[in-house]
Amino acid sequence: MTVAGEPSLRISFDVTRTRAVLRAAPGLEAEFARLAGQYPAAGQRTLLSAEVDLDEFLTGLEALGSWPHTDSVSWEEELASLVGGVLDDAEAAQNRLREPDAAVPVDPDSIGRLLGDGWRAHLTDFQRRDIAYLLSMRHGANFSVPGAGKTRVGLALFAAMRARGEVRRLLVVSPKSAYESWLYENQVCFHAPLAARVMAGSPDPAAEVLIVNYERLDRSLGALAAWLRAAPSMLILDEAHRMKLGAQGIYGSACMALGPLSRRRLILTGTPAPNGARDLENLLSFVWPGHGRRVVTQAVAGGDLAYASSVLRPLFTRTTKRELGLPPFETRIRHVALEPLHRELYDALVGRYTTRAEASRTDFDALGKAMLRLLMAATSPALLVEGESKYAPLDYRVPPLAVPQSDSLYALLQDLPSYELSPKYKEALSIVAENAALGRKTLVWTTFVRSLTTMERLFAAYQPAVVHGGSTDREEQIRRFREDPDCHVLLSNPATLGEGISLHHVCHDAVYVDRDFMAGRFLQSLDRIHRLGLAPGTETRVTVLAAEGTIDDVVALRLEKKLEFMGRILDDPSVQQLADLEEEPSLAAGMDMADVSALLRHLDSRVSR
Repeated sequence: MTVAGEPSLRISFDVTRTRAVLRAAPGLEAEFARLAGQYPAAGQRTLLSAEVDLDEFLTGLEALGSWPHTDSVSWEEELASLVGGVLDDAEAAQNRLREPDAAVPVDPDSIGRLLGDGWRAHLTDFQRRDIAYLLSMRHGANFSVPGAGKTRVGLALFAAMRARGEVRRLLVVSPKSAYESWLYENQVCFHAPLAARVMAGSPDPAAEVLIVNYERLDRSLGALAAWLRAAPSMLILDEAHRMKLGAQGIYGSACMALGPLSRRRLILTGTPAPNGARDLENLLSFVWPGHGRRVVTQAVAGGDLAYASSVLRPLFTRTTKRELGLPPFETRIRHVALEPLHRELYDALVGRYTTRAEASRTDFDALGKAMLRLLMAATSPALLVEGESKYAPLDYRVPPLAVPQSDSLYALLQDLPSYELSPKYKEALSIVAENAALGRKTLVWTTFVRSLTTMERLFAAYQPAVVHGGSTDREEQIRRFREDPDCHVLLSNPATLGEGISLHHVCHDAVYVDRDFMAGRFLQSLDRIHRLGLAPGTETRVTVLAAEGTIDDVVALRLEKKLEFMGRILDDPSVQQLADLEEEPSLAAGMDMADVSALLRHLDSRVSR
């Protein structure tokens, strides 16, 4: 029997705030066992207590209706608020689905009045539409393409909520590359800019806008939780695909723990499902725990993506490139043939051995096991060989030496640059040279830093700017590419420069020497040169290089499927079009090594002038 006046059941967060803890009063062991049994994955710690993953708990809220003492259930205030917000938004989404033509409760034309007297920045029609949509729900998701002004929309939403008196602080979690955008928009959006701080050692108690990167979340979780609790707060995840692993990832679990502490949650990303439905489940689970995962799972279960898109559409807002009025662009793929020695080496790495390769079979087995190594080998197997340092450039000999037939294949691998030039580097060099002759700058992408340093040497005549994770002068390199007319090429990798930088005013050509399986990273990198602000009629040209008969074919196929899924789930034809690359003949296909030698001599003469 329970003590009169005491709760029969207490429901609260655990210390991580990613699980719900249920505790029953003594004497209710049998009733509690029946309740806990309705959560199959629950961890029952004692006869009167259990822990349930937050998503599972909120998905199965109806189980609480079986509790015989519903009038004496005690909720932790923050958890009760979370449940109320999720249920309200779920109802709003369902109403929109039932009446898709019904007007959004907030009029886009009234947005200017809702932002308060401190707001001064211009808002486009589609930004006002997105803000109105997001204000009509307690929490939200903005999946607009890069360049649509998601940062400004996020700040406007905060301004409106602050004017209502619902929040006083804003925590922004973003990549470091986006810091500049948030600080700049804060300056231009408000007559008196907010006290915005990038978090250093600990959160600034006086900050109205606190910006922190994903890498710091886990070790700063306690301090950030205290900052959110100290005043009513809004939490924005910028480039939210960074936490697509959800509670299974370090970033995701930290975000899920902080989410319930905020009055309003908003996620911003142009690539919400880079690897399929599971990514979208995790993102929407942050916004609407329980409801987000369930609605995605149910929507895609039948395999009808058109139906899934219609079901999910009420949960997010998205401005497409077509709505931005951007000039269209096509992404083309050029297949390049491997040189004979390159082909023999690559085949050995994947287990197709010639007689010569059999002698070094153990060595090639060890080298060829990792996917990243195969991606390197498709560009040049020489990248697998240790140099003087980790990122030492390949030293190509022009003209090349004749391949000695008496040497073992593994010995030839050690000195491959003396015998053959990578066909991908040759193709990229040809494209850069052609663009430079037309006065066009080129952005060249590759996954590997050693490829960057190699092309830096090969493309020396074009005074390349180079940016990678180890660059200490990133800003200077980008400035030089933007402003120096003699700097014709920027070499970088999508992991470093794929987000938070705009190059579309000076560069309209991109070349991918290689790609990995990350569809989101590919899309983000494309948007560095194709985004809002392009002059009408601008021709944007993107070329993907693929080595024939290599892992590049597998990458292309997988990216095609991922982009097709994302385009259909977001109902965005421009993403779907990227899944179907147009075949284009190789520019350097007719070049032999004598042609390459002549080109490099010409380039060397330009450098020496």
